[in-house]
Amino acid sequence: MAINRYITDRDTMADLIRQDYNILPVISRFNIPLGVGNKNIAQVCEQAGVNKRVFLMVVNFMLTSHVDVGEAKESDIIGIVDFLHNSHTYFLDYKFPHIRTNLQNALDAAHPDINPAIMQFFDDYVEQVKLHFAYEENTVFPYVRSLINGETSSYNIEIFRKHHDEVSVKLTDLKNIILLYYTTTKPDKMYDALVDIFNCEADLESHADIENHILVPAISTIERVRK
Repeated sequence: MAINRYITDRDTMADLIRQDYNILPVISRFNIPLGVGNKNIAQVCEQAGVNKRVFLMVVNFMLTSHVDVGEAKESDIIGIVDFLHNSHTYFLDYKFPHIRTNLQNALDAAHPDINPAIMQFFDDYVEQVKLHFAYEENTVFPYVRSLINGETSSYNIEIFRKHHDEVSVKLTDLKNIILLYYTTTKPDKMYDALVDIFNCEADLESHADIENHILVPAISTIERVRK
């Protein structure tokens, strides 16, 4: 059942998950363990050492597509950066290897000419995402932390915004190639791989939305005050 209201810290974590299980990958990237019992979100976040304002900001944005960045404190912005960093680790260390394994297992031996091209397409895509994430890890996130610490820099968040390419596009291309043109005698495995790709595509789009609609506006506001 989809949630059509804002979540508060008084809602239980279990109810949040039961009402929209698509939020599970988000919760995992806050490093919140399962076994939440009937604790409310405030209690779970406190026990996990998670900033509950950041958690609610991200979750409510993903559920409603609305966010009030003006309410974010500077410590909240650092929490957003930590969440985005954890997301990078999730994609690179878990999600992409998982998809690659499922995709490899789903390929039909009847297509020895096409199969290597599909895997190469996916591997090239992952390399592209690695470069994208590396720029954020090595340039954007350190800049945000230094800005919060009161340091000056010639860099600004507008540079990031102008060059923030959409990393899910090539994954969409792969999905469409398989969906439209790939015949297989192992449809169950390929459908399973496609579900993974669809979910990852949506997850990457949400990841980019958090950067574009939470991180960038919040940093722009600080820059206007500081510079």
